[in-house]
Amino acid sequence: MPIRISIISYLNTVPFVYGLQNHPIAKELEFHYSTPSQAAKDVSEGKTDLGIIPSAVIPSIQGGEIVSDYCIGAQDNVASVLLCSSKPISEIDLVYLDQDSRTSVLLSRILFRKYWKRDPMYAKFDFAKEKLDYTKTYILIGDKALNFGSKFEYVYDLATEWNRFTGLPFVFACWASGRKLDAGFVNELNQALKMGVQNIELAAKTIKHEFDYQYAVNYLSTNISYDLNRDKRKGLSEFWSLALEELKSKVRWFG
Repeated sequence: MPIRISIISYLNTVPFVYGLQNHPIAKELEFHYSTPSQAAKDVSEGKTDLGIIPSAVIPSIQGGEIVSDYCIGAQDNVASVLLCSSKPISEIDLVYLDQDSRTSVLLSRILFRKYWKRDPMYAKFDFAKEKLDYTKTYILIGDKALNFGSKFEYVYDLATEWNRFTGLPFVFACWASGRKLDAGFVNELNQALKMGVQNIELAAKTIKHEFDYQYAVNYLSTNISYDLNRDKRKGLSEFWSLALEELKSKVRWFG
């Protein structure tokens, strides 16, 4: 029986997809492509066995366990997780949230309260049904951030802001499972992911995406940091600690 695997359909996963599709492990996998929030839901509900899961959700998955040495992270400027606005931070009072990622939404709330000392209201926004209004304020993630972020007057990179706040890198998503996986399979998984990360140029050339080739290579090589090293684990632990405090606080919703 194949291992069902959830993969986020963003440019930042292209090296992972390349590695998984071109390693012998591919014959053991059943691929499911989705948004970050849907990937988390599928793993949590047992619809898939493994996925690249938003880091904010992992502690809430029953039996949740990080199973790989690789992640979607950033040492500093990530370029694809942005607070975009027509106003500076000091004037923002309403933020429209990208529901594709709970991690980015929670990170923005932590930064507003703990770092920027602001307490804006929040509103949900469906990017599949509504058009962006460049006079408003949004959290944009993934390919949406890469495509539309530069159209706003004020753009704040949340990984950069987190680094200024804590001095640590940020981890947006990890490979996680809700059940115990065979050690041999996990070893193969790491080998496949490593192969993809070590072949970014080939991955950007062969795996389908909507961006210019050189732009994709620069982004994947410069902005995304894939190894789940000691500093990233420290950053992840700090995020989880602050997230617990934030989740206990009352969110001010608009409408």
